Amino acid sequence: MSEIEKKGHLHPLTQVIWEVCQAFREMGFEVAEGPEVEDEFHNFDALNIPANHPSRDMQDTFWVKGGKNVLRTQTSAVQVRYMEEMLKQGKQPPFSIIAPGKVFRNEATDARHEAQFHQIECLLVGQDISVAHLKGYLTELFAKLYGKETEVRLRPSFFPFVEPAFETDTPCLKCTKDGKAVKGNQCSLCSGSGWMEMGGSGMVHPNVLKAVNLDPEIWRGFAFGFGVDRLAMLKFGVDDIRTFYEGDLRLMKQF
Repeated sequence: MSEIEKKGHLHPLTQVIWEVCQAFREMGFEVAEGPEVEDEFHNFDALNIPANHPSRDMQDTFWVKGGKNVLRTQTSAVQVRYMEEMLKQGKQPPFSIIAPGKVFRNEATDARHEAQFHQIECLLVGQDISVAHLKGYLTELFAKLYGKETEVRLRPSFFPFVEPAFETDTPCLKCTKDGKAVKGNQCSLCSGSGWMEMGGSGMVHPNVLKAVNLDPEIWRGFAFGFGVDRLAMLKFGVDDIRTFYEGDLRLMKQF
């Protein structure tokens, strides 16, 4: 048995989290953390999610007994807590953070979805921030993570906490040719579209800035939240997200 085997082996999700955090540290970002059991204000209200929004329903959210707290449904809550703390200390933007952590959704599992998974949140707030900055940082991240230029597609979507909002896609790991997405395959990952959905992104909604007492007429920002599991699937060529949670050490040692 080698010395590395005696000392243990990093889980592939841990490897990806470390690589993403290091990539953003090199770009001047700070790593931030927040609680996994979150209050309703930080998980929903401050993120511009209305009281009647479907994501608050029991079908999507694990509520803690008593109905006041939840198992956080996204790491976006960290950006609110971070901005609150910085402003409490008298610090003004620019703010730039990367926030990894576990999140929880009350949903059925399949090749692309789990009830517990990992997200990594990014937030940049300053002056004159645009979608071009978002696309630039995403392109740089994927180049660092995958060691090559990777096509990034921003697809218009809707998320209450960003406007404009985008789904961020990269070519499906099983349906590419010469680095480009190929449509039409019978694929469980991309449903034949040729693209893998990595997560949501967009420009921070003015109401989110107002929730932490920042003037949206002065400050702008972008944010994105990606599934670490999907980043790892693309990096290691794994076609089922459940593979990462089965605990098979023979499989984990391949990465």
